[in-house]
Amino acid sequence: MNNEVRENHFTSRGWRTASYIYLAVMLVLLYAPVIVMIRYSFNDSRTNVVWQGFTTKYYAKLFHDPALWEIFFVTLFIAVCVTLLGTVVGTLGAVGLSRTRFPGRRIIEDFIYFPLVIPEIVLGIALLLLFNFNGIRLGIPTIIIGDTTLVLPYVFVTVKARLAGMDPSVEEASIDLGADRMYTFFHITMPAIMPGVISGAFMSFSLVLDELILTSFLADAATVTLPMKIYSMIKRGVTPEINALTTIIFVAITVAVVVYLVVSEMKDRKRLREEERRGEAAE
Repeated sequence: MNNEVRENHFTSRGWRTASYIYLAVMLVLLYAPVIVMIRYSFNDSRTNVVWQGFTTKYYAKLFHDPALWEIFFVTLFIAVCVTLLGTVVGTLGAVGLSRTRFPGRRIIEDFIYFPLVIPEIVLGIALLLLFNFNGIRLGIPTIIIGDTTLVLPYVFVTVKARLAGMDPSVEEASIDLGADRMYTFFHITMPAIMPGVISGAFMSFSLVLDELILTSFLADAATVTLPMKIYSMIKRGVTPEINALTTIIFVAITVAVVVYLVVSEMKDRKRLREEERRGEAAE
């Protein structure tokens, strides 16, 4: 019996150690490139090959580079537009297809998933041919349409997963008590699926911010986004200003995610306290 206990203890401890090692390897693979990028944004050298000392001069140069900031704001404008459009359309599509039954509904859902598995180069060529066939000029509007096509399935999947865990009787109770469907959607359904909506929006924004393939197919000669600019610099070498800009983007997104997680945690604790108070009052 004691041998079995020791063996189980050794096995569980071994698995726990292996899990820690696996977690450490995953964290290194995920964040080591980011740490290197941040480090070299402070490198006192025009190249990213050798460390030559600490400096912040490239951050100063970044804020005095109007051409680079113009490219960044074009990219940011596209990302925001696609995020808003994709989140609204994807959320409404997920709610509509989850709450209605009609012939062909399953086929429509399967077609929505196609952009997830189709290579982006195929999607880019298809959209390019579609726009050219209809005489639509390439530019920022076509990039927004193409990127929205790309992110729609991600929003749809996250919101649909949230809807699957939601009790439909809550919506039915709201309607039975006299509320119309619009009121029920904004006051019952939306608060319940909001974590999925926000997750889809974050995912969409990140995907569009670094999208290169679709943008390259759908942009005209005058439109340059940040991924296109960085890709064009690879042969000559990425400048420290780009490292500084990407570091700022990484820090800003990290802060936004942390704020969202903290606010969500505070709301969950507040909801649990209210439920506990209602339970004590009912007793």
